[in-house]
Amino acid sequence: MSFPQNFLWGASTAAHQIEGNNTNSDWWAREHGHLPGARPVDQPSGDAADSYHRYRNDMRLLKEAGLDTYRFSIEWARIEPEQGFISLAMLDFYKRMVDTARDLELTPMVTLHHFTNPAWFARDTGWGDPRAVDLFARFVQHALPVIRDVDLVCTINEPNMLATIMAPANDDWSGIGVPPGDGVITEHLISAHQLAGAIVRGEGKQAGWSVATQAFIPEPGFEEAADDWSRSREDVFLDAASGDDWVGIQAYTRTRIGSTGALEAPEGSERTLTGWEYYPDALEYGIRRSWARNQAPIYVTENGIATQDDARRIDYTASALEGVSRAIDDGIDVRGYLHWSLLDNYEWGSFEPTFGLIGWDPVTFERTPKPSLAWLGEVAQRNAL
Repeated sequence: MSFPQNFLWGASTAAHQIEGNNTNSDWWAREHGHLPGARPVDQPSGDAADSYHRYRNDMRLLKEAGLDTYRFSIEWARIEPEQGFISLAMLDFYKRMVDTARDLELTPMVTLHHFTNPAWFARDTGWGDPRAVDLFARFVQHALPVIRDVDLVCTINEPNMLATIMAPANDDWSGIGVPPGDGVITEHLISAHQLAGAIVRGEGKQAGWSVATQAFIPEPGFEEAADDWSRSREDVFLDAASGDDWVGIQAYTRTRIGSTGALEAPEGSERTLTGWEYYPDALEYGIRRSWARNQAPIYVTENGIATQDDARRIDYTASALEGVSRAIDDGIDVRGYLHWSLLDNYEWGSFEPTFGLIGWDPVTFERTPKPSLAWLGEVAQRNAL
């Protein structure tokens, strides 16, 4: 199965999950119980993978494996640690990351917001406040020097997750669902995306956002219920991508819908370290649903599996890529595949779910590339599965 010419192959990361010591973010405050309603977590992020100091080596390993694209996020809480104070040093840090990618002949894709906010924003504003849209737009304006040599810019990562279980001061970790009143957060996120996209396009860049597609698959007779679940949790965000330069699709598993709503994975099914059903076809499902709703060109910005069995990671990724190939053969404009994640990382409360193509020692931070990294690099070099 061959892929189109100039198809991008790479991996993704997020700042808070790999950099370490993101002390001015709402997530650092949440991890330590310093936000209203937040409970301290057993495993705070701490040093994470220390990629703040080791990003060049991480990019080099990706490049040497044969991949050509690196998606990473910049951290609002580092750039604007207090409202109105912009750190020129941190802007320069993220510019150096872009420069490093370019020096290694990697295509950088930069995400402006990947779940985390400055602690001051969570404390005083939050995404439920109408002022949030302008505050985010102001941050994007300040961040423009970082994306000077970047063509692909993701405004907001998984806004549908941000609007539900990841929103500031919302300590409901029960799963996917829109708590009462959170419709306003959705509205503000869409407005923030549109405003940020306009700012980015004004600099000649291609803007989009990434949506967590969740493959809401109905049990027989519950098709209408599945559509209802999809509407506020996914479709509204896919619809908002209409007219964008591209949309990022992120998929991991499916969600079966029955008489009681979301159902547990089928008895006896294989599960990953996150407890999700092993279901690589979720990626093709998400690609097709997005294309049907917005016709925007697609980059797979995240797809992977939390497992300690790296052979199973390869199996999962191969099956997911077969689905990508089928979608392309049917005329869907898919332009790249970025695996989640380049590194084993901090998965929002725990280091146990290992998604990475590269492992690392928690004491020395020494990197250990896994066979899956070499395998994906070989696929990329062939541009075929």
